[in-house]
Formats: sequence, C-alpha cells, structure tokens
Amino acid sequence: MTRRAVVTGGGTGIGRAIAHRLASDGNDVVIVGRRADVLEETASAINAGLDARRVSAEVADLADPSAVGALAARIGAGGAVDVLVNNVGGNPARDGAPDDLAAVADSYATTFRLNVVTAVLATEALRPHLARPGGRIVSISSIAGLRGPGPYGAAKGALHAWSAGLALELASEGVTVNVVAPGFVPATEFWTDRLTAELHDSRVAQIPAGRPGTPEEVAAAVSYLAAPDAGWTTGQILQVNGGTLLGRG
Repeated sequence: MTRRAVVTGGGTGIGRAIAHRLASDGNDVVIVGRRADVLEETASAINAGLDARRVSAEVADLADPSAVGALAARIGAGGAVDVLVNNVGGNPARDGAPDDLAAVADSYATTFRLNVVTAVLATEALRPHLARPGGRIVSISSIAGLRGPGPYGAAKGALHAWSAGLALELASEGVTVNVVAPGFVPATEFWTDRLTAELHDSRVAQIPAGRPGTPEEVAAAVSYLAAPDAGWTTGQILQVNGGTLLGRG
C-alpha cells in the first residue's frame, strides 16, 4: 500500500526537496503552505518529473488553529498519514537587534510562533490520523538550535525539547519523532536578499567539508527517518552540516 506524507512549507527550498525525495521514494505527498501559486507550481513540477501524480497541495496558515483544524480534517478524510514533516519556519528577526523591549517581545513571540507553534499545531491536529504503528514525525530545525543565537536559536532549541518529549509519548504506539538540524544551506528562501559573497565565504570557512549543503542532502536525511524500516530511531537530532558542529553525546 502506498504511504502518505505531509510536508509543511513544501513549496520551496528544503521543503520542496523533501517533497520531491519522498515522492520519488514512492509516497503520495501533500505539500502545505500559504501561497497557492507556489504550491501548485511545485506540485506540477515534481509530478511532471516523476511522470506520476504523487504530489498535491493544500493551502493553510499553520499559525492559525482553526485553519490547521480544517486542514487536518481534509487530510484525514483521505486516510492515515504515515509521515509528517514539519518544515515551516524562518527567521523574521534576522535583520538586526530590536531597539526597545516591546520590539524584543514581538521578535521572540513572532519567531517562536513561526517555528514552534506551527509544528505543534500541525502535529496535534494530525496526531489522531497518524498510522499506528509506523507513523513518522520529522521536524526541520537548524544548527542554531544547538548553538544559538537569539530568538531563532531559542525557537529551534524549543523545537528540540518538544520533539524529545513527544518521542517518549508516542514510542509505545510505534510512532517515531525525530529532528533534522541542517547547517548552512544557501539555496533556500531563508537566504534570499541576505546572502552576500562575503557572508557566503565566511560561512563556508567554518565547514570542515569545505562547501555548503544542499536541500537534497537534507531531504536524504529526512528520507531515512521517514522510512518504514526506521522504526527504532526516535528522539534523535540528526545534524546535516558538513562537520560544522559535531554530534557528540
């Protein structure tokens, strides 16, 4: 039987690469985001490349509880969800330090809502629909969640803690919960209008492998964690960063 996967933030960058990889692995994939045109273009492009209609699109604001509830009802009507990839995120506070306490509060709240609340709402809404046993939850974090700084690092760190607790809750039901934490992957919207040659070179200089990563390399890590035979890997943070930060316990 064909497995079903849901990839939030699946229209561009890492999310698009994950959707393509999971579809190539033989899954039916629902990509979710706020921009219908972007989602439809991505779904069409992936399907055309596979010569099969593996990918479909659903529009929803994952920070809106009512929208997420409606989304889960639509997806759940199609049957069990085998894989949920929480990829929605970003760093709205990346353009400099706030200049007053109200701005500080807004910066942290906005970043937390975008990176953590979206994942929590999507997961809780789809939780009743997850396959048991065999369900897979994979959240996309960042190297920033392991070393900071600022609101983005704090939000990704919170995603790690939440995932660890959820892994313990769901282990007995045969559902795994893991995190993929990429390092510097410049071919994403995260770096659009921000990445200069100097910044690129300074980031690469920190990477022992001597090059940035690609969305496809992150997607390969997700593919493993999402696979049917990855059932004994749960509660883990899989770093994909070319050796920038070593994964010592």
